[in-house]
Amino acid sequence: MKEDEVGNKRKLDIQELEEIRNDAYESNMIYKEKTKAYHEKMISRKTFVQGQKVLLYKSRFKLIPGILSSRWVGPFVVTRVFDHGAVEITSKQNGKTFKVNGYRLKPFYEGFEVKNEELDVLENPTYQD
Repeated sequence: MKEDEVGNKRKLDIQELEEIRNDAYESNMIYKEKTKAYHEKMISRKTFVQGQKVLLYKSRFKLIPGILSSRWVGPFVVTRVFDHGAVEITSKQNGKTFKVNGYRLKPFYEGFEVKNEELDVLENPTYQD
């Protein structure tokens, strides 16, 4: 009789562990879905139009990259936009045309002006607490 009770208890324990595992699996799936939805919501979609100026990300591997050198080159002009995310761009310097992935591009904004403003500086400033 005790062997039957021990066997039934063991079966119940195994079923309980399987239920706990299934609950953990479901909560993990819910967490992954929420994380993916949040990540996709935060991604900004890039859309390019023909004639737009863009910068290209220079992704060449260097052992000792220049600290102050920019990884963006350009500007380039968008010649054609494909449905699958590829973009055909043309160089302004030498006129070469080539295709790149749209994720390697960002819009080029021009027209920012740097204004040199002179400030009146006191020779002997007095500090008050």
